[in-house]
Amino acid sequence: MRLHAGVTATAALALSLTLGAGTASSLPTSSPPAGSSASAPAGPVRPALPAPTGRHPVGTTELHLVDRDRPDPWLTGRDRELMVSVWYPARTTSGHPRPPYLRPGVARFADESGSFGLARPGDVDWAGIRTAAVTSAPADHRGGRPVVLYSPGLGVPRAFGTSTAVELASRGYVVVTVDHTHETDPVEFPGGRLERPAEPIDTVAERRTAIRTRVADIRFVLDRLEALRAGANPDAGGRRLPRGLGRALDLDRIGMYGHSAGGITSAETMRVDDRVDAGVDMDGTLQYSDEEFLPVAREGLDRPFMLMGTAQQTHANTPSWQSFWDRSTGWKRDLSLERGGHFSYTDFQTHLPALDAHLDIPAETREMYIGTVDAARSTAAQRAYLTAFFDRHLRDRPRPLLDAPSPAHPDIRFVP
Repeated sequence: MRLHAGVTATAALALSLTLGAGTASSLPTSSPPAGSSASAPAGPVRPALPAPTGRHPVGTTELHLVDRDRPDPWLTGRDRELMVSVWYPARTTSGHPRPPYLRPGVARFADESGSFGLARPGDVDWAGIRTAAVTSAPADHRGGRPVVLYSPGLGVPRAFGTSTAVELASRGYVVVTVDHTHETDPVEFPGGRLERPAEPIDTVAERRTAIRTRVADIRFVLDRLEALRAGANPDAGGRRLPRGLGRALDLDRIGMYGHSAGGITSAETMRVDDRVDAGVDMDGTLQYSDEEFLPVAREGLDRPFMLMGTAQQTHANTPSWQSFWDRSTGWKRDLSLERGGHFSYTDFQTHLPALDAHLDIPAETREMYIGTVDAARSTAAQRAYLTAFFDRHLRDRPRPLLDAPSPAHPDIRFVP
């Protein structure tokens, strides 16, 4: 759901909880959350993402993409433009710097918003966080790499899916993470230009527009990746790309996953575009309202798809998921992170415990975002099951982890 430009990013996070049911209340941003420590920490907290576990070093680059054949649905007189990040196995990391986790303007926004309502300005050093990848390193294109796209929740920057993207890249995938402009809050373009939401998304018709726009965004990104594979430079500014990046793309093996509305986007994109071979929905309900399901929930899919939810959302207790489950004829699984929360499927699974250790986040706030699951076990489980899923369906590798519950991941329940 869309926000007015003056609404905080906290509200964006809260609104991404669902696409049809009621939304969570946003937290205050002008002062620390109730129950937090009155005294400021000794210095700003700098959360660190867990290191990737794969054998490949990871490179990254950004692409500014402009669709001159499609007007932006939210602002009149503008072509649709996107920012994406590409994460890929690198041949070497020597001499290449680690990029910031958030672009400078997005980091300033995060600080000024009070860390999305979780702290006060100055409490968190968002600008100082670095990723585990390196910028513009040459790509390891040997053999071609399966491509996986990632779509974030409504209002949520693509950066909050970095941990999973870097993990998959370290396992040999090229991962493309996408910001959906004028819905994500904010998106930073070359030169420091920030684009923020222009209107709210309040009605069912506007929600349809949001999902339709997201699906068109992903299909356009796939088109531009095909141009990149063919030797073109799709960046709107013609910025230099990492050596070998186009040759690394195996576009005969494409997957997609997403959180919340991004998971909805994954399913709906697969319904209309058979270039995507396998997909994952991470806690995104497949409905515009209590009465209206998305087409993919009414029709199902004939290709591999995995639902990853929490105890509050499985196909056994969510009508749109049940409809999708009953109508899907392809390989399918429903995995429940039993003690997780909606934002356990984002980098907030790591960030919030780090902030809590220094800033005394109220227990009810932490539970609203990430539940009560152990953060390290949750992260390890998500990485393991996502990698196993794409390994099986994009690389044709047997992965018994997907066949039955594992004692190594006790927080995951297989929903029959």
